[in-house]
Order: sequence, then structure tokens, then C-alpha cells
Amino acid sequence: MKSMYPKNGRVILHVDANAFYASVETAHDPSLEGKALAIAGDPKERRGIIVTCNYQARSRGVYTTMTVWEAKRKCPELIVRKPNFPLYREVSAQMFEFLSTISPLIEPASIDEGYVDITDCYEMGAPLDIATYIQRELLEQYKIPVSIGIAPNKFLAKTASDMKKPLGITVLRKRDIPSLLWARPVSDMHGIGEKTAEKLSTLHIYTIEDLAKADDASLKSTLGVNGIRLKNRANGVDDRQVDPESIHQFKSIGNSTTLPADVTDEHAALEIIQRLSETVSARMKRKEVVSSTIQIMLKYSDRKLITRSRSLPNPIVEASAIFQSAAQLFTKNWNGDPLRLIGVTAMNVEAKHDALKQLDLFSFEEEAKQEPLLKTMEKLNEKYGDNFIRRGFDRNTNRSKGIRDDIENRFNKGK
Repeated sequence: MKSMYPKNGRVILHVDANAFYASVETAHDPSLEGKALAIAGDPKERRGIIVTCNYQARSRGVYTTMTVWEAKRKCPELIVRKPNFPLYREVSAQMFEFLSTISPLIEPASIDEGYVDITDCYEMGAPLDIATYIQRELLEQYKIPVSIGIAPNKFLAKTASDMKKPLGITVLRKRDIPSLLWARPVSDMHGIGEKTAEKLSTLHIYTIEDLAKADDASLKSTLGVNGIRLKNRANGVDDRQVDPESIHQFKSIGNSTTLPADVTDEHAALEIIQRLSETVSARMKRKEVVSSTIQIMLKYSDRKLITRSRSLPNPIVEASAIFQSAAQLFTKNWNGDPLRLIGVTAMNVEAKHDALKQLDLFSFEEEAKQEPLLKTMEKLNEKYGDNFIRRGFDRNTNRSKGIRDDIENRFNKGK
């Protein structure tokens, strides 16, 4: 079987559980088999948000972030269950424990997907045989359907696993890229979101082929080094190793500033903390991590330095949430003396996908309700400048103020 493996390259699998939460629920309640099922906050609440749903529900037009009442309107027979996060984590652990019997080189990407390097597993059979075995065993042992991508690197393996769902196995080689990927819109490419696609369109890059053949200098001037990285991906180049320790390479993300003059005004200090929180949030989003512990650092003009932290019930990543926690720490611990330095740090960061899928649904729904407003803010700031519209804060409560009125007023005045 060794002849089925490359002499110098790697063989990477991307294992992606299909409709994971719904699949786990069905595995533990066989009466749900074959029925349209969704996971949401409170099935009795009309404004509840759909977290995920199975493929029977998707075929009826139900999708993630849809409200329960709208989902029920599209699919009257839809069964809605509240999430059972402890159960999902338990099954996820079982899934990765099983994968560890195949290869020690496993890198979880989230609670329901991960990479497996099987380059040295040739004694177990050909790559397609191993993928078939994994898919069959996970379905038979845990009732979890998975799609698997087989490729020479992580990017192509991830792309391949998305090509056929549910229960698909797809092989994607570098030589297949021009025929299978290049004609697709660049927004279909893993790692390219709406904002990046918009920036690429300014360079007349609309397809993956356009990106693969794009000018390096133009890409770098528009997207920085990430532009070159994305071009490499479009050409099937990805040198990242499957690293079981990758999510533990950094434990905290912070930012601090030494002030040009001592600060004694609370409002001025809070504005600085707000800016620092925005920077920390942006860095966390780039690294795709979240945090449940926020720390502030205060250095006084007499060089005395203090740090204070607080643990949160749920992981956060948004600047407003980081600012709220940091501001509360500041007002509680600042003694009023002149400040020379202020810092904000997100401690004990962890991979976003793992943590966010464990949020209680109240927090999930609150974020979902704010999402259209946040998108509107981003579009306004992109059009008119970064500071055209920002969240404010209430000096009495240190909570971010609503900005809906501000947006509406600006639109009413002629945009």
C-alpha cells in the first residue's frame, strides 16, 4: 500500500461532522430519525434563533440564524430541541478519541471537524480505504455522519470535504484545481469572507482563477501578506502542518499604550480602554479565538503597576463585550491617581469554533439580534471612514449605548 502514498508529500484528511448537533440528538433519540429537526434556544419563544438543523429541515428552507417562528412557517412539522452542550462535547471527545486510533497527528478545528495526517498510515490501507473506514465506524458506533476530504494539504482537504455532504468522500489533488475550483466565485474559497471578496473585486478578481493568476504587488497592497497567502491557496499551495498543539501556541492577546501625558480624567481613560478593546478584538478575530477572562493593566505616574482580571460566564470576542468587562474592572480598581500606561488583555484564549458553540442560547440570540446592526455599522464605516459611526458608552453604567438612533438619523438626513 505504500505505493498509494506520495514519496515526498503528505496525505491529509479533513473530517467534518454533518449537522453535528442535530445528528447527536438523533443518535440519542431514535424517534427523531428521518424527521426535520432544528436546535434553538427556547422552542416556545417565537423570537428564538435556529442554531443548526438537519438536512431534512434544510430541504424545507430552514437555515441557521432563522427565527423559530419563521422556520415553523416554512416547515410546520419541524421539531425544535434546546441544545445539550455537555452531550455535544462528550460525543465530540469520543469522535476525536476514535480518530486518534488512526493517527496521532490530529488537529481539531472545532467541536465537529478536524484534520488527520495519515501519511504514515499506509499499513492500514489506501487513503480512500482509511477514509471509508472512518466514515463507516463513526456512523455505526456513534451515529454521526461525516464528510471527508482527502488531499495533499489542509486547505485542499477542507475544500474537498465541503464538496459532498452529507456522507461524502472527495479526493482533491493539486492537478484538479483548474478544472474543479478555478471557475468558482472567489467568495466560495475557504478563508475568504464577504469583506475580503469585496476588496478583491476592486482588483477585478471575481473567480478563484482570477486570484490564482493575480499580480502579487496588487494583492499585497490591498490585503497585505494575506493576499499572497490566499493566492497560494488558490494554486493549491499550503505548507501548514497538522499540529495537535496549534490552538495552544498562544494563551493571551493584549494591547497597551504608554500615554503621552498623565491621565486623570475618567472619561478620557475609558475612551482609551475602548480603543484598546477594539484592537484586541480585531487581533482575536484574525486568530479566530475567544476569551473568557479579561485583564486590565494600570501603571501610575509613580511607576506602581497593578493588574486586575475577571472571569466571564461565556467566551467573548466582540470589542463591545471586551470594553464592558475592562471598563468595569477599571472603575472598580482605579484609585484616581494619574495614569501613565493602560492595557487590556484577553487571557486564556481558545479556538473560536469550540467555544462559541458552547454559548448558552441567550447570549447566542443577543448576538444574532445585533448582527444586522453590526453589519450596517461596518458598511457605513467602510464607505465614510472608520470613525464615521462607533459604539458609545454610558458613563454611569459603563455599558455600550445603542446606536440604532444614530444610524437612522444619519440615513434620514440623506445618508
